[in-house]
Amino acid sequence: MPRPVVRRYEQQIPYSGRVSRTKQTGVREANLSHVLRLVHLNGPLSRAIITARTGLNRSTVGDLVTELTGAGLVLEREPAAHGRVGRPSPVVDIDPRPVVVAANPEVDALTVAAVGLDRGIRARARLERNELLTPAETARLIAAQIQAWRGDELADARVLSVGVAVPGPVRAADGLVRAAPHLQWTDAPLGPLVTEATGLPAAIGNDANMGAVAEHLFGAARGVDHVVYLNGGASGIGGGIIIGGRALVGAGGYAGEFGQSRPAVASEDDRRSALGTLEDEVSRRRLLDVVGLRAVDEPELAEALASSSDPAVVAEVTRQRRILATALANAVNGLNPSVLVLGGFLATIAAQDLPGLLADVRAQSMPTSGEDIDIRLATLAGDRLLIGAAEAAFAELLRDPIAALAH
Repeated sequence: MPRPVVRRYEQQIPYSGRVSRTKQTGVREANLSHVLRLVHLNGPLSRAIITARTGLNRSTVGDLVTELTGAGLVLEREPAAHGRVGRPSPVVDIDPRPVVVAANPEVDALTVAAVGLDRGIRARARLERNELLTPAETARLIAAQIQAWRGDELADARVLSVGVAVPGPVRAADGLVRAAPHLQWTDAPLGPLVTEATGLPAAIGNDANMGAVAEHLFGAARGVDHVVYLNGGASGIGGGIIIGGRALVGAGGYAGEFGQSRPAVASEDDRRSALGTLEDEVSRRRLLDVVGLRAVDEPELAEALASSSDPAVVAEVTRQRRILATALANAVNGLNPSVLVLGGFLATIAAQDLPGLLADVRAQSMPTSGEDIDIRLATLAGDRLLIGAAEAAFAELLRDPIAALAH
């Protein structure tokens, strides 16, 4: 099995709640960042492996690990004995105490999780809502959940920051949610609201962009440099784009709104799709209606669709998959990715006939762009948006760990 390739992944973080140190202030700071990122992305590594991958000498790596250990960011342990001769190299692992709080507001609930630098989810809560969340209420609920966890699950943790994955375009400069139509938010200053409520820095971003980052770093598209990710949720369809191993977010941070595209009519049965957007036609609400369900999670919806022999259910899934194929082919032609990753209910639709979907996408793509395209289902499942939001919240620490040493 090939060794995972570690790339210098630079994500544009929409809002940080403090002055950002965007340039490394020295070689040591850059090396601390490199070592911490290596362990964050790959899990436990021996000092010997870190030395080999960084190209630094052993004593320098030892000093860096000691400094990161003193800051409470990593810890060391002796490796398991395997009958080797000589002194084994200590294993460096992430200290479980530094955590961020990740949140995802949706039309039916606010999901909040405490995520470690090792991607372990230490606590999770789904706060069901009968009415739409407001930005201020979202901030208040996040703060209240953090406070509740501090006395229990996070009693020994260092809560560093908050990341929020929002179903709508977010202005990169200041965390302003420009539009979250299904939540009825317009120009909502969510970043400042969350920082004021929690007293913590906040990273606010589009949910699908954050999901794309998570799947690129840790999931179905790990090690792939050119990826288009589409996420289907209760609030519609969003997308994220990775080009050359970096997130492509656009001039204002609004790139990837594939749900607002208007795919060409795929067949006579889909005439109305010429008038609606992709998320009007490829819709979780339509799937729930056809199987007679209301509020269920993705596994329950997938089971209901897979087990139904109702011709109306089969026809609706087939119709949505056909329109989705056209939208995906447009993405292939326009962006030339290596891999398409589908999450949420889009993965449920695709799983019904993944080879058929791939064939339909290739048939509608330019041969030069579509001949090698692959379609994969998101592997981080229900954690993808939370892990993506956590990655945004950890970005400042990963970029410049020396700042953490000063606190």
